[in-house]
Amino acid sequence: MGGVVEACCLQPIDVIKTRLQLDKVGKYHGIVHCGRTVIAEEGVRALWKGLTPFATHLTLKYALRMGSNSVYQSLLRDKDGKLTDLRRAGAGFMAGITEALLIVTPFEVVKIRLQQQKGCEKTGLKYKNPIHCAATIIREEGPFGLWSGATPTMLCLFWAKNHMDSLLWDKHEGDGKMLTPLQSMASGFSAACLGPVATGPFDVIKTRLMAQGKEGGSLRYSGLLDALVKIPREEGIRALYKGLLPRLMRIPPGQAIVWAVSDQITGYVERHGMA
Repeated sequence: MGGVVEACCLQPIDVIKTRLQLDKVGKYHGIVHCGRTVIAEEGVRALWKGLTPFATHLTLKYALRMGSNSVYQSLLRDKDGKLTDLRRAGAGFMAGITEALLIVTPFEVVKIRLQQQKGCEKTGLKYKNPIHCAATIIREEGPFGLWSGATPTMLCLFWAKNHMDSLLWDKHEGDGKMLTPLQSMASGFSAACLGPVATGPFDVIKTRLMAQGKEGGSLRYSGLLDALVKIPREEGIRALYKGLLPRLMRIPPGQAIVWAVSDQITGYVERHGMA
C-alpha cells in the first residue's frame, strides 16, 4: 500500500524528471516550466503517465529489497553472528543487483516508454498501456529489451542508510536499539539525498537507454560507456545531471516514509528475538 500511495503522490515529479532527462534540445526550462508545458500540450492526466508500472514496481521493489537484504546479511554473518561494514555493504550490493534485475529494470523500461509519449489519446500512441508496451518491446526488441539500462540501474545502491544510522544515531544493525520514526526518516532522507547526487549521470544514462527503441534503424547509444561519452560531448557535461532536482524532490521523501515503517518493524523483531 505504501508503494501505491507514494507512486500516486510523486508520479508527476517522476514524469517531469523523465521528460527533462530526455530533453536534448532545451524545450523545458526547469521543473515548473516542464510541468506547465506538459499540462498545456497534453492535459493534466499526462503527469500520471506510467502510473501502473510505477506503483507496481515500487511495491514489489520495497518487498524484495528488504527481504533480499536480510537474506544476504544472514548469509554473510561470521560464526559469532557479527556483520562487518564491508559485509554489510556486500549484502546491500547484492540486494541492489537482485532488485535491479528482477523488478526495477523491466518496470522502469515500461514506465519510461509510456512517460516519453506525447499526448493522451491512445489512438495516436505507440504504446496503449503497460501490458501492450511490454508486449511491443518484446516483439520488436526481444525479451532483453525489457532490461535495457540494467547496468546503470545496478550501480544505484541503497546501503548508505546503515551508515547514516551509525553516523547520526550510533545505531548499528543487530544491536537491539530502536530508532524513533523521526530518526529513521532523517536517516532515510539523508541517505536518499546522497544517492541522486552520486548516481545522477547513471540515472540520466539509464533513462536514455530505456527510452530508445530499435525501430527505424540503429540505436543512438550502444550502451553505458557510449552514452557516457556521447551525452556530454553533444549536450555538455550538465546534461548528465538533468532531472536532478525532481529526483531530489521525489526519492528522499519516499525513502523517509519507507524506512520509518521498515525500521519500526525491524526493531521490533530484533528486540523480540533478543528477549
